[in-house]
Amino acid sequence: MKIIETIAELKSLRPKLAEPVGFVPTMGYLHQGHLALVRQARAENPSVVVSIFVNPTQFGPHEDFKQYPHDPQRDLALLEKEKVDIVFMPPADEMYPPKFNSWVEVGKVAERLEGAARPGHFRGVTTVVAKLFNIVQPDRAYFGQKDAQQLIVIRKMVADLDMSLEVVAVPTVREPDGLAMSSRNTYLNPEERKAALVLYQALTLAQKLWSQGEKDAKVIRQQMTDLIQKQPLAEIDYISIADAETLDELDRVKPPALVSMAVRIGKTRLIDNVVLNSENKDY
Repeated sequence: MKIIETIAELKSLRPKLAEPVGFVPTMGYLHQGHLALVRQARAENPSVVVSIFVNPTQFGPHEDFKQYPHDPQRDLALLEKEKVDIVFMPPADEMYPPKFNSWVEVGKVAERLEGAARPGHFRGVTTVVAKLFNIVQPDRAYFGQKDAQQLIVIRKMVADLDMSLEVVAVPTVREPDGLAMSSRNTYLNPEERKAALVLYQALTLAQKLWSQGEKDAKVIRQQMTDLIQKQPLAEIDYISIADAETLDELDRVKPPALVSMAVRIGKTRLIDNVVLNSENKDY
């Protein structure tokens, strides 16, 4: 496994990699959700590149950039076990040199939900992902369904800009009790960790209502809201039931529909989602 910190070195090694190349972009502090992406990339490609880069441009001025958890030595040990070929770990000034001033913006799907709650977030995401795609030149890139809007935004960017790669969605990896794995789960104290289960409970309720024939999105949202509000440590940012491609909010649920939410548990903001489709399963 090679650890590379400069764009020039990665570009020089890229032609030597066996094709096709699978790529997993991460911000580090890896958990089983990340490793599921790496394992699928490893299973489907003879070469695998993973990036570890905490991207400053996707964090707002009052978000947790400086506190974002990191443990690079642990991350590298985990990736070596997964037989990753290259780990790209650039410093911030390598990705954003002093005169950097070019940005990628995707439009409406990036302006809703997380985009509305975190202005500028997706501009930072799409810009760094576009740069990484240009540097790594992958044949396939792997993203988790947990960050559903990010996945939709990246797919839109790839389609609109005629990028020559496949975006592969990997199902959300959950703890045994249902909590979606996230690096931010480490912020939760034991009481908050227990309270955080209300996100999965609300999504499970939405699935149940829909499978029983409820098609009124307002009814489903209200029942999810009522359930979450029973948890005193939970504060809802948003609950959305939207078209799974456009993110247009739905009055009547028709598959595939993305049920997504952002909920604060104490000071920690968590997101989760489920896709309602004809088989009533996640993507």
